[in-house]
Amino acid sequence: MNIIVAIHVLDQTGYQTYREKMTPILQRFGGFFAFDFAVDHTFKAPVEHAVNRLFSIQFPDRTTMDKFFSDSNYLDVRKAHFESSVGGVTILRTS
Repeated sequence: MNIIVAIHVLDQTGYQTYREKMTPILQRFGGFFAFDFAVDHTFKAPVEHAVNRLFSIQFPDRTTMDKFFSDSNYLDVRKAHFESSVGGVTILRTS
């Protein structure tokens, strides 16, 4: 299972802390970042938020992905670091 996400990072330091704290949780679920890009210019995007980061995360399957995103440890890290450092999130694709 692959998820491709476009986000608008407002606070690079806060977002980096989020990534450092969530990565071990992600790895426990067999997930990993397959691609990770900083975006300096967007030509077209059908969303209202800017996009300055694009990444894909791989999971063994959909069930595992769903378990990761509902895991209480992940949700605590997300609330503490992601929500205040990211201004917009768009899921581009899951497959």
